[in-house]
Amino acid sequence: MNLFATNLLLAFAWVALMGDLSLAGLITGFLIGLAAMWLVRPLFPQTGSYFLRLYYWARLIVMFVYELVVSSFAVVADVITPGQRSRPALIAVPLNVTTDLQITLLSNFISLTPGTLTLDVSADRKTLYIHAMFGEDADAIRAQIRDRFEVWVREATE
Repeated sequence: MNLFATNLLLAFAWVALMGDLSLAGLITGFLIGLAAMWLVRPLFPQTGSYFLRLYYWARLIVMFVYELVVSSFAVVADVITPGQRSRPALIAVPLNVTTDLQITLLSNFISLTPGTLTLDVSADRKTLYIHAMFGEDADAIRAQIRDRFEVWVREATE
C-alpha cells in the first residue's frame, strides 16, 4: 500500500473513532496520520520522499491559488475600467515537462488561470499553444510558464 493511501486510511480511522464525518474531521485525521507517519519514519525509509512530495503538492496548490487571485484582479481591472488594456495574442510555449500527467496538469493550470487558455499541444508534445489576454510580451509569458508553472508541476510529479 502506498504512503498516501496509508495516510488516508489513518484519516478515515480518525473520523470513525471521533464519529465526525466532516471536512474538518478528515483534515484533522490526515494531519494526525501525517504526524504518526513522521514519528515512525525511521522504520520505513521510503517515507522521506513522501513528505517531500506532499510538500511539493501543497506548494503547487498554494502557488496556483496565488496566481489565480493575481490574474483574476488583472482581468477584473480590465473589464471594469473604461477602455481596453488587453492585447490578445496566440503564443507558442516550448515545454520542458514530458509526461502526460505533467502536460495535462500544466495545460489545465494555464486554462484555469483567468486571462489565459490552452489551445493545443503539438504532435511531438514539445510545444504548448496558448491564448493570452495580455499577450503584449510573449517572452515574459513564456518565462513565467517555464520558471513557475512548469517547475512546480515537475517537482510535484517527479
